Amino acid sequence: MIQVENLEIVYPTGTRALAPTTLGFGPGRFTVLLGASGAGKSTLLRALNGLLKPTAGRVVVAGIGVLRSGRAMRMHRRRTGMVFQQHQLIGRATVLTNVLTGRLGYHSGWRTLLPLPASEKRRALDAIERTGLIDCALRRADELSGGQQQRVGIARALVQEPTLILADEPIASLDPATADRVLGLLHAICKSDGITAVVSLHQLEFAYRYAEHIIGLARGSVVFDGPPTKLGPVEVSRIYGAVPRHDTASIARKTGTYA
Repeated sequence: MIQVENLEIVYPTGTRALAPTTLGFGPGRFTVLLGASGAGKSTLLRALNGLLKPTAGRVVVAGIGVLRSGRAMRMHRRRTGMVFQQHQLIGRATVLTNVLTGRLGYHSGWRTLLPLPASEKRRALDAIERTGLIDCALRRADELSGGQQQRVGIARALVQEPTLILADEPIASLDPATADRVLGLLHAICKSDGITAVVSLHQLEFAYRYAEHIIGLARGSVVFDGPPTKLGPVEVSRIYGAVPRHDTASIARKTGTYA
């Protein structure tokens, strides 16, 4: 569905954030990017959406081709939903208004200056209902809890009718119970709609629970690429440098291996 070929990202400071990397993200698959802070997860996600220009290599999308021209990038972003760690909502605007911003890419610049048609509002309300927030549709976004705000972000991505959703640490600021509900909702929607998802996390337990495929990164390089059942203590130590003590039992349960 989307792949990177020898993709490398070097920042103007000379820091290599992503070593030459070749990866494929299959259609309808829920992939987790796993790694510590600074491992290169966000860099890879931003490159997948064209927010970072490759220093070398390329990003190729099925049905579009290489993300090189402005036209190809617009087509790709129109059908790619983004979910952010810090929600990126307009606090003073209603939930409905925030979700409707996901439809702006389907209209010309001048048309977005006018109220969007009723058909677009119906799409937005459908997305809000699917995320369990229909009773909050006319409330200001800044009146909601962190978990509710992240569900608004999911609804905004969903209303784009995406074929791909990229989520950058979407549960990092949430307590464990709320994080589980939000990630479970995102997973259920993606599987129901056949949406390819690439989600960056640092929590092993959630990666084991929801990922169909895991890509582990450390210091800008891919050090693991496979299913959760193959992610044992040795593989985890390559990602984190050492197996976090509180995760040892979880690894054993999920893989049948023991450190």
